[in-house]
Amino acid sequence: MFACVFVPNFPLAAVFRAEPELRARAVAVFEGKPPLEKVFAVNHNAGRVGITPGMTKAQAELCPEVTLRPRSLLQESAAHAALLDGAQSFSPCVEDAAADTVILDLEGMESLFGTLPEIAHNLFDRAAELGLDANVAVASNPDAAMLAARGFLGVTVIPVGKESDSLGSLPVEVLLAERWESKESAGKKKEEEQNESIRLLATLDRWGVRNLRALAALPEIALSERLGQEGLRLRQLARGAASRTLVPVEAPAVFEEAVELEYPIVLLEPLAFLLNRLLDLICARLASRALSTQELRLTLELESFSSHNRQSEINHRPFHRILRLPLPMLDAKLFLKLLQLDLNAHPPGAPIMKIHLTAEPARPRSAQGGLFQPPSPEPEKLELTLARIAGLVGESRVGALELLDTHRAEGFRMRRFVPGATPETSRQKAPAEEKAAVAALRMFRPPLRATVTLENGELVRVVCTKKKEVQGSVLWKAGPWRSSGDWWEREAWARDEWDIALQAVDTVALYRLVHDLLGGGWFVEGTYD
Repeated sequence: MFACVFVPNFPLAAVFRAEPELRARAVAVFEGKPPLEKVFAVNHNAGRVGITPGMTKAQAELCPEVTLRPRSLLQESAAHAALLDGAQSFSPCVEDAAADTVILDLEGMESLFGTLPEIAHNLFDRAAELGLDANVAVASNPDAAMLAARGFLGVTVIPVGKESDSLGSLPVEVLLAERWESKESAGKKKEEEQNESIRLLATLDRWGVRNLRALAALPEIALSERLGQEGLRLRQLARGAASRTLVPVEAPAVFEEAVELEYPIVLLEPLAFLLNRLLDLICARLASRALSTQELRLTLELESFSSHNRQSEINHRPFHRILRLPLPMLDAKLFLKLLQLDLNAHPPGAPIMKIHLTAEPARPRSAQGGLFQPPSPEPEKLELTLARIAGLVGESRVGALELLDTHRAEGFRMRRFVPGATPETSRQKAPAEEKAAVAALRMFRPPLRATVTLENGELVRVVCTKKKEVQGSVLWKAGPWRSSGDWWEREAWARDEWDIALQAVDTVALYRLVHDLLGGGWFVEGTYD
């Protein structure tokens, strides 16, 4: 068994998918270069007020009730990709029949998704979730399913052996629709095919053949003598007896949405409204394929002006932002907030003419909590909190510390914080190592300026005026050391370091003492605990 998903009036369906608020209004899509734009497609409400395909844009603008939109190949490409995503979420064998049509092989799918009517209704619902109003038909062969989807509204299931009776009421124009809507035909070839279809329809009309039942009843030999092999092929399609093998699509999984603006936008608030719509569409497509994303790429085409020979020209320059996530996620609201925070920190700086959003697919994360592990915040909430903090203090001051392989003082750098499990030790600790005490050096920021008393070149007493508790006689010292990770630099060895123990009134404390050889000053850099 095979299923076909067909989207009627595909250019308008692509517009409604990007702007769902237009579904209840009279809408017409035009194409062409100014001033020769012509209406290309209209919906039912536009047809009721007198708008027809072929009218000029100027004529359509005379009707105030009609909303005009230019034909967008980007929107149609995204709608077609969404149609493929919905079909491939049910079957691995999907044929890309046309821009508005996909055919699925349902062999073996009943054990996974239920009966054939249930699969057909689920396909219909999945297309609606992706923003497409589609017709779904199920039949024993691909061509019968495609004719039923193009001819009947909603969901249609044709029993095996009933193809001819079920398709008989359809007009013969359904057989030739694929010629008119072929996405590969262009230019002179497309015009020749349309002329041939018109002549064939005129011939059948003169014979009184206006539906598939009448065409299927024509004698085979007589039809072959008059229309040749094309006539026999059409008769076989009308009987629902054609049989062929599907050609599965092998297109890569690309999840991208775009919108071209009729007028430039400057404020981030209307930009956020459009981004929210694009994110909802992308997340719906990812969810249909059971995928998440770990990277979002936003490209904005900005309006810029250049002057040549005292004449100003409007150019478009790209503005790129990449949002890398620590873990695969699928939350449109979270993505929108992260993009808003990023754009607030890095504004485009010019009017926006086009928005292009791409998501890199990734497998959803799988994690299982342990009974003896401490609770941790959800990765989505943690990422949003870190982004808000970065917006306040700067991106370079938020993250996790990464120690560098160097002896340089404060040899570390900030890296992106990625929540994960605690890394396992590379080797088992010996019992003696587990019991050994580890001293940590707590740095003073900034270092405390100290006054040091020397006797015969030896440290005797240290006093810090800003922190009175850091003072006393030197009971023990180790040093000096001259260490640096950059031995090739002139100032690399311009400091001496000691570890000292100071005797206060009733306590003994360990400190790090530094002598700046270039400036001549003494500092207490930290304390051991």
